[in-house]
Amino acid sequence: QVQLVQSGGGLVQAGGSLRLSCAASGSFFMISDMGWYRRAPGKQRELVARILRGGSTNYADSVKGRFTISRDNAKNTVYLQMNSLKPEDTAVYICAARTSVGNDYWGPGTQVTVSS
Repeated sequence: QVQLVQSGGGLVQAGGSLRLSCAASGSFFMISDMGWYRRAPGKQRELVARILRGGSTNYADSVKGRFTISRDNAKNTVYLQMNSLKPEDTAVYICAARTSVGNDYWGPGTQVTVSS
């Protein structure tokens, strides 16, 4: 079983920055993809960013140019640097990981609140 432990999040004013971290632990062979989802109140879950093991990335249009996803494969950790935050970025941010054998794992989520 793989556990995803998240850190970061919190309250920030519009225009500010936050950095989220997610570390995978447990018994597994290898993690392939890692990413971040978010769910805002009353809205559907949205894929924010994804990064493959080799470093290729994808971003939601709403965060392009403001958010950066990165990973440290040796530490099995993925990061999300969030700059120029807007009130509409307020959501629970959820880390996700996929192993090389196709099993998906989800973190507990962390609250990000951006005030006007």
